[in-house]
Amino acid sequence: MRLATRLVLRPMLLDDIAQVIEIERESFPTMWPPTAYKRELEQNRLAHYLVVVERNEGYAPIPEADRPEHPGTVGRLFGEIRQILHAAEEPELPPLDERAELVIGVVGVWMLPDEAHIVTIAVRESHRRRGIAELLLICAIDLARAREQGLVTLECRVSNGPALALYDKYGFRKVGLRPRYYSDNREDAYVLTLDYILTRRFRERLEEFKAEHERRWGRFDLES
Repeated sequence: MRLATRLVLRPMLLDDIAQVIEIERESFPTMWPPTAYKRELEQNRLAHYLVVVERNEGYAPIPEADRPEHPGTVGRLFGEIRQILHAAEEPELPPLDERAELVIGVVGVWMLPDEAHIVTIAVRESHRRRGIAELLLICAIDLARAREQGLVTLECRVSNGPALALYDKYGFRKVGLRPRYYSDNREDAYVLTLDYILTRRFRERLEEFKAEHERRWGRFDLES
C-alpha cells in the first residue's frame, strides 16, 4: 500500500526516462524501438517534455545492503541472469509501490517555427480516467501560449474515441487525414489543429476548463 501522496507536474528529467518508457510501452505496445528520450532531452532544442509524478511523502528507500537476497542458489542465479539481460537495456526499476516518485503521465511538445506540435500524450494504465491526460493537454496549450505560438497541432488515431472527444472539447478541428499513418496496424490518423489560443475568448475558456478540472480532480503542484 502506497503512503500519502501528492501529484506534481514538472519538467521531465533524464532519471525519468526508464519510467516514461514503461508508460510508452503500455500506451503504444507495438511501437519499436522506444522514443530516444535521452537525445530528445539533451539535443533537441525544439522539444519540451513534462511529466506528472505521484510523490510518496516521507518514503525512504530500503538501502541496498539491507535488501533481502534471492532465496537459495537458484534464486541468486536467476537474479544474476536478470541483471545481465537488463544491463544493455534500461535500468531495472523497483516495484511501483517502492518508488519515491512514480511517473504517471508524460506530454511532449515540439516548438516549431510556426506551430506547437504535440508529439505524445501518454498516461500510465493504472492512473487513467483521473484527469491526467486532460491536465497534460492543458499544460501543452499553456506552453504554446507562453511561447506565443498561435497554432497547436497533433495526430490522433481515427479509432481513439476518448482522445478525440477530449480534443474536441478544447476546440481542436480535424483538418486532414494521414492514411496508414501508424506502422503497427496501418491505421489512419486525423490531423487536428487548434488555431486561436492567443485570443481573449480562448484564454477565458481555458481558465474555465482549468477551474472545472481542479474542482473535479483536485490541485496539482507545479515545479519548474
